[in-house]
Amino acid sequence: MTERVAATPGIYPLPDWAKETLSDLKGHQKGDLLSGDEGGEIAEAYDEVRAEFVDDQLGAGLDRVVEGQGRWDDMIAHPLTVHESVETGGIVRYYDNNNFYRDPRVVDDLGFSGDVAAELEAAADLIDGTDVGDAPLAATLPGPYSLAALATDEHYGDESAFQAAIADFLAGELEAFPAHETLFLLEPSLVTDPPAEGAEERATDAIATVADATDADVVVQTSYGALDEKLYAHLVDEADADALGLDLVAGDREDTVYNVQEYGATDSVALGLVDGQNTLVEEPETVAERVEWFEGQVPAADFEATYLTPNTELFYLPENKYRAKLSALAAATEVLE
Repeated sequence: MTERVAATPGIYPLPDWAKETLSDLKGHQKGDLLSGDEGGEIAEAYDEVRAEFVDDQLGAGLDRVVEGQGRWDDMIAHPLTVHESVETGGIVRYYDNNNFYRDPRVVDDLGFSGDVAAELEAAADLIDGTDVGDAPLAATLPGPYSLAALATDEHYGDESAFQAAIADFLAGELEAFPAHETLFLLEPSLVTDPPAEGAEERATDAIATVADATDADVVVQTSYGALDEKLYAHLVDEADADALGLDLVAGDREDTVYNVQEYGATDSVALGLVDGQNTLVEEPETVAERVEWFEGQVPAADFEATYLTPNTELFYLPENKYRAKLSALAAATEVLE
């Protein structure tokens, strides 16, 4: 029987109080972003944000708890922008929305950082210290393909070497993570800026390098539409992922279903079922119906687990809407029982 797992990869929207507090502490301009060496009141504010995110997930009844990435200025570039071998350039528009990230310019070898591991250790301590729910920790990292695509190489000098270096860096970071049940690798660029024909294997090799560094179940989470069918087939066969994340909110969801019908699937699947960029809150019954619709299109598939997730990160949303969507995902698993 397929296990239903309600979970999200992060990033969550900062609470209103934290936006005001951190704006006063850090500055009010786009350039006044996180450096990675914050302390004092700034660190304390982020600790409070993290605790609130964990409480939100446990209260909603999610089956996995993420750290929430309150410190991240965007969902992809953060592990590089706080790295000592990276210089940050100008502000760049982030995919298809009005969010921005600092261009991470890699100028030296990418050694171990430990920044994300420290966040996860703090989240694990929070989970261990509560008696609400029984949800294990899930970790979130940018996927190596998307991180390399958004970054600027000023050191390695070759696209293939740079992508491999990014993968090795992420794998090294992952080895320092506390115990986690699931790893979400965020790979929106696989949809928006897919590898050129013939370069698919290089991308899947990079993902496999990261996936092989953990014993957790690995979800390669895509967003913003359907994967190219050839790339989809490569990911199923070569990325060593336990699940691919498939966007069922996007208008080309029929192409996604076709890919699964034609090329099969990973052992598990992660379905993007609620709209991370729309304030309309889906009813749990609607979310459950989307799961059943997908499974009805691929009746031959026998998934070990189906992850019920948003189709994009939830940091685009107001606080109340983000919390409501967490609850809708969790309640949908009960509808499906």
